[in-house]
Amino acid sequence: MTEGPPPSDRPRVWKTPPGVAVAVLADIPEPGARSVVVQIGEAFFHGFIVRKDGEVRGYVDRCPHAGYPLAVELDRYLTDDGELILCAWHGGVFRPLTGECIGGPPAGGRLTPWPVVVDGAVIRTA
Repeated sequence: MTEGPPPSDRPRVWKTPPGVAVAVLADIPEPGARSVVVQIGEAFFHGFIVRKDGEVRGYVDRCPHAGYPLAVELDRYLTDDGELILCAWHGGVFRPLTGECIGGPPAGGRLTPWPVVVDGAVIRTA
């Protein structure tokens, strides 16, 4: 069986088509976050979903400061108190519902939104 190129060599995309089921709402704690990878042809999209204060938001899993994924541990995007998104690489902190950076690099920057919608019990790309 051919395994293909290592993950670091696989092409990446930064958008997803609408209507793709990517998560079940009940699988994401409140507050909480979940990593999502969507294969689109031969390429892969990496994002994450945040659930906080009854709202759900999606973001591209890419730090606007250095371009790395934000979490170094699977699904560990929020601070311990669940109040903010934390970039584990350089300590940037972001508001979960707006993606605005409020501390650390890149101060004043923002996460790239990834449009998602809650469709009953399922979260889909928008």
